[in-house]
Amino acid sequence: MDQNELFSVKDKIVVISGGTGVLGAAITKHLAHESARVVVLGRNAQKISELIASIGQTKHPIISLLADVTDEENLEKARGTLKQSVNKIDVLINLAGGNMPGAVITPDQTLLDAKVSELNKVMELNYLGTFLPIKVFLPLFLTNSEGSIINISSMAAQRPISRVLGYGSAKAAIDNLTQWLAVEFCNKHGAGLRVNAVAPGFFLTEQNRTLLTEKDGSLTARGNQIIKNTPMARFGNPDELLGTVQWLASDASKFVTGIIVPVDGGFNSYSGV
Repeated sequence: MDQNELFSVKDKIVVISGGTGVLGAAITKHLAHESARVVVLGRNAQKISELIASIGQTKHPIISLLADVTDEENLEKARGTLKQSVNKIDVLINLAGGNMPGAVITPDQTLLDAKVSELNKVMELNYLGTFLPIKVFLPLFLTNSEGSIINISSMAAQRPISRVLGYGSAKAAIDNLTQWLAVEFCNKHGAGLRVNAVAPGFFLTEQNRTLLTEKDGSLTARGNQIIKNTPMARFGNPDELLGTVQWLASDASKFVTGIIVPVDGGFNSYSGV
């Protein structure tokens, strides 16, 4: 097998949740232009349509699939819809996630200010929003008991970061789930079904842009703190996730399961000294 074939995702059926966000859109566009058969799963039909329109001509038409990743019954209906056109999937990328103000502890707050209702929502979106698609779409992997599941972790899971209490806890749970499922699936479904995660460092997204940069593009105090603790001394660009995702989606990583891959400019390695 030559190198191009080894890393190829050509004709692989790839289901992506959260594909309309900044990072998700970059990954969706890349895989579509790498000739994967991409299925965008989301709850906002307009955003999905806009994303598909922005991608342009691809080998395979991009399929849109409407569902809420936190609603099991909703996801089961989406799986039924998808089964009308495909009888298996090869890759599932769980990008859906996010944070809420009440699950954040700002410098002028204490733990007493945490909102349990919003903590629950953050856990539901990030953890159940990853767990449920895996559970619901598992039968489409078991058609031939192989494939790649790629979860999205965070530096907030591996290095507890101030403020983001709920988000960090939820992403830490994703790390545990990734490793647990990797073992579970090997033991019960064979070595062909793999589960891994990508842990992005700091990328500018719609969620954190105002937290890390001022209106004029300069860094906020928190943005400066992050850059000083990132050896590469910059934020990541969305396209710098693409190689890692393609590796995990392709046969190049077929002996890799249960790992969390940092894509962080060295942040996780730096002690600050």
